[in-house]
Amino acid sequence: MTTQVSVIDVREDNFAAAVLAESQQRPVVVDFWAPWCGPCRALGPVLEKLAEEMAGAFLLAKVNSDENPELSRRYQVRGIPAVKAFRDGKVVDEFTGALPESAVRKFLEGIVPPPGDDLRRAALAALEAGRDDEAAKLLEEALATNPRNDAARLALARLHSAQGRWDEVAADIAAMSPAFQLEDEVQALKALQEFSQTIQSAPPTAELERRLREAKGDDRAEALYLHALRLLLQGQEEPAMDELLELVRAHRHYGDDLGRRTMLQIFTILGGRHPVVEKYRSRLARTLY
Repeated sequence: MTTQVSVIDVREDNFAAAVLAESQQRPVVVDFWAPWCGPCRALGPVLEKLAEEMAGAFLLAKVNSDENPELSRRYQVRGIPAVKAFRDGKVVDEFTGALPESAVRKFLEGIVPPPGDDLRRAALAALEAGRDDEAAKLLEEALATNPRNDAARLALARLHSAQGRWDEVAADIAAMSPAFQLEDEVQALKALQEFSQTIQSAPPTAELERRLREAKGDDRAEALYLHALRLLLQGQEEPAMDELLELVRAHRHYGDDLGRRTMLQIFTILGGRHPVVEKYRSRLARTLY
């Protein structure tokens, strides 16, 4: 068997050679499936696509569980599709059920890091040490090695966002695979990028502050919203949340409940365990109810 083969059908009589022996050379991902299984028909093409995309970095071995019941019993397959990853003749990871492509990619990356991922990890270490220029170069190298490395592109987008380079953040996100763009971290970056676009056409800070003091109704509500976004993008999360909370309290119906919706977006951006989120989630609930 050559490492160029990406997908094969496996039976009881060739399982030892095709899976156990081959897993000594490279990871083997076994897909237990059946023709009548709807979720199997959804997951199978995703696995096959990724196997071809990764060009033999792992072998996808497909086992018809109806035709190979002994293999199913041996590996305790209780529901299908059942996916089991083998390395050195042993199961090292597994999942059951049809997962979205983004989740399958994450599963595979734990078994077969994509090309250039060593550069991504080195870039993350450089970022931790505050060496942003070095990190940017490493991430660019990682993407030159493998343009489909969405995790590297996400790290670069985060770096660009920290530097306020929002046009580049938008380009980074657009270059990610459609499935990866649905990830929470990407959606959070996209929200920040959209906030930055909104602020580009906003009045100067002094004008917004004047409107906060003097304006009423929707004019004041708009000033609260824009001023809060500006504070957020300057890293002043708590003052921004205070103004959005005031928007919810005093102008609940402005922009179809824009204040509440924006606070929920910021909760996602900061992450559920962030102290600001813990503080303002309860404040928002008290304001609403």
